[in-house]
Amino acid sequence: MTNEPTTENATLTFDLGTFEAFNFRHQAAIDHIFSASEVVNWDHDRHGEAEFWPSGDHAGVALVFKDRNTVSASELLELDRVLTEVGDDSDHTFLLIRSALSRGADLSSLSREGVEDDAPHIFTGSSFIDLRREAAYELFELYYPEEYRAWEKSHCDGLIFDTDQFLDSPVFSVEEVLLGDSKALLVAPQ
Repeated sequence: MTNEPTTENATLTFDLGTFEAFNFRHQAAIDHIFSASEVVNWDHDRHGEAEFWPSGDHAGVALVFKDRNTVSASELLELDRVLTEVGDDSDHTFLLIRSALSRGADLSSLSREGVEDDAPHIFTGSSFIDLRREAAYELFELYYPEEYRAWEKSHCDGLIFDTDQFLDSPVFSVEEVLLGDSKALLVAPQ
């Protein structure tokens, strides 16, 4: 018997990718790639207690559960609920959900407001070095407009803006994440 809620014939609104599994009854990996719907509807009593983890084909789901060894049916249902509340399953939405979870939110109580409130500044690209540089300049201009204008107009060769020192200051929380083949920088004011 499991602590999972009854999910028989549960349906998901969004495609959450595929999953690999281990069956404890047979003490072996299951030689089948499961859809998220199959995970949600797995009957642990009939087919044996099993654990599931993302196979990696859905970058957003892999990102949300990147610190986890297993994913339960209820967590997939909660993720689908949050995506439904937000209204889309774009990469941007998955980055916002990851940011909320990194700040200590719990998926089971996460709402649209929790995803959108205190949303970080998101920069995406192919190089963390370029993303950090872009983020530093944009945030310098956004949060310190007078200082930015003064720096930009300065003809002094010795006036250097250190992008790493700016981003690594206690003023910002910076998280570098991989989303499939692309990279994202999540920067939130503290």
